[in-house]
Amino acid sequence: MEQETRRKWIRVAVTSVLLVGLKIVEKSQRFPMLVLFLLYLVPYLVIGYDVLAEAWEEIREGEVFSEDFLMGIATIGALAIGFLPGAKPEFTEAVFVMLFFQVGEIFEDMAEDNSRKSITQLMDIRPDSANVEREGKILVVDPGEVAVGETIVVKPGEKVPMDGVVVEGVSSLDTVALTGESIPREVSVGDAVYSGCVNQRGLIRVQVSKVFGESTASKILELVEHASEGKSHSERFITRFARVYTPVVVVSAIAVAFLPPLFSGDFLASFSIWLIRALTFLVVSCPCALVISVPLTFFSGIGCASKHGILVKGSNYLEALSKAGVVVFDKTGTLTKGVFEVTAVHPSEMDETQLLHLAAHVERYSTHPIAASLRAAYPHESDTCTVEDVEEIAGQGVRAVVNGKVVCVGNTRLMDAVGAQWKPCEKTGTIIHVAVDGVYAGHIVISDAIKSDSKEAIQNLKAEGVQRTVMLTGDRKEVAESVAKALGLDDWHAGLLPAGKVDWVEKLLASKGKGRTLAFVGDGINDAPVLARADVGIAMGAMGSDAAIDAADVVLMDDRPSKIALVVRIARHTLAIAKENVVFAIAVKVAVLILAALGLAPMWLAVFADVGVMVLAVLNATRALKQRA
Repeated sequence: MEQETRRKWIRVAVTSVLLVGLKIVEKSQRFPMLVLFLLYLVPYLVIGYDVLAEAWEEIREGEVFSEDFLMGIATIGALAIGFLPGAKPEFTEAVFVMLFFQVGEIFEDMAEDNSRKSITQLMDIRPDSANVEREGKILVVDPGEVAVGETIVVKPGEKVPMDGVVVEGVSSLDTVALTGESIPREVSVGDAVYSGCVNQRGLIRVQVSKVFGESTASKILELVEHASEGKSHSERFITRFARVYTPVVVVSAIAVAFLPPLFSGDFLASFSIWLIRALTFLVVSCPCALVISVPLTFFSGIGCASKHGILVKGSNYLEALSKAGVVVFDKTGTLTKGVFEVTAVHPSEMDETQLLHLAAHVERYSTHPIAASLRAAYPHESDTCTVEDVEEIAGQGVRAVVNGKVVCVGNTRLMDAVGAQWKPCEKTGTIIHVAVDGVYAGHIVISDAIKSDSKEAIQNLKAEGVQRTVMLTGDRKEVAESVAKALGLDDWHAGLLPAGKVDWVEKLLASKGKGRTLAFVGDGINDAPVLARADVGIAMGAMGSDAAIDAADVVLMDDRPSKIALVVRIARHTLAIAKENVVFAIAVKVAVLILAALGLAPMWLAVFADVGVMVLAVLNATRALKQRA
């Protein structure tokens, strides 16, 4: 692309020099019309040979009404008009029109190339090789040759080639290419890592969990490559508009050239006047500003979303998001973290640390998720405490002797069994009671914690004009109510199976309002049906299931719900720019077309109405690449 642009600039420079030289020579000496034609034909062909060749190729393929064809007809007509009786030569104008057209094409190519580069650089995340351990040796192989279960070595500064789990080492990963976030993510043994991240510090060994073609980086690249296939309503309208508009304008130009002279009484005398108006009419009529700038605007919008770690699978979904009136959320893993953790500690006879300390030691050997959350809240297992006689009591909890004291950790039935006077808790979640030697010591609340930016997400969506936020969950009513109140959601429905979620989405779709769309946000396998049914399905990419990501239209790579409001803002910004380009291009063209028909538009104004408007529209389109988080 850069070499082609350089060659075009050279042709522009050569043509400009030849054009200036010819004007100087023409003023100093008179030439016959045919000689002038041949002289001006040289710079014309230097700058326009590829346009004429492209026009001929398009005619052979049946695409007659292209911008190259219109430009070719208009400029060839301007070259030939001087041979008509009483007509003024338009050689300079013909070369100038083609020259300006090519300059416009260069700027268009540069703007589009810059847009593509910004996305390509961002998406340059798939490494070309992987260091795989085989028979005690480290081999550098193509990532496609590495099987699931094999161990790869990722050195500092290298990209993670495949998805997997860390089996040795500690490091921090740069995830900006996937999530748009510059803060490194710390990883150690047991943590999942995703292809496309860059290892910043220590050497890590990773057991591969997905083949290369199914890895995160490969899927992202596939999504970006196919994003342009989903055309927006605006793009489809512009394509249909150009197909009808261009032939109508060509017929109108023919009518402008021939009908007025037929009724003038002197056809030959007036034909040259009306022909130049018709040629000007043709130059103005090229719909390239619309045909090029609108798709480029959506392409830039998708690129902007990608920079922020949001993958939009097509411009049609970007357009649908710009009209979002209802946003429906799944709860677990979407608005909440999807993992149990200690959310409150209410001691009775000791401080919080002591209560956690006893509970964690009693649950030291349990594999239950609640036990894991207690151990995570008090990770100091290597202290001097002695834990003996651990006994799990089915349906009640665990009893153990810690430093000579009998500690019971479990539900209210266990407390009743040991005679401890337990206290109720107003918090929502799983309540774990603790008793020491039969005396009640307090309780610990364990629940699925709300994500830190979930409330911000709801507030920002409201600020963006989303009329209604709804949560659909399979969880218990009291849990759903607690989360909904904490986040300020407009509505919520609990205890739903996947079919129930689809039923509610159907009801919400029926009541969403004219011209508005419904977006659903989820992360699990059970969300795939409702993601597919919504106008726009948004999946949490980092923790989301493959089924949810495949069914979704938009993927958030870092699982932050606050990104939903950002992508809505990007979508609205993109659509606003597309509308600006459509209104501006059509308004200028209609005005100059009228002036051209009346003989009040010189050729240079026609060139501005075509090429100038195109350049301005393309430059405006690239603004869609920039949107702050």
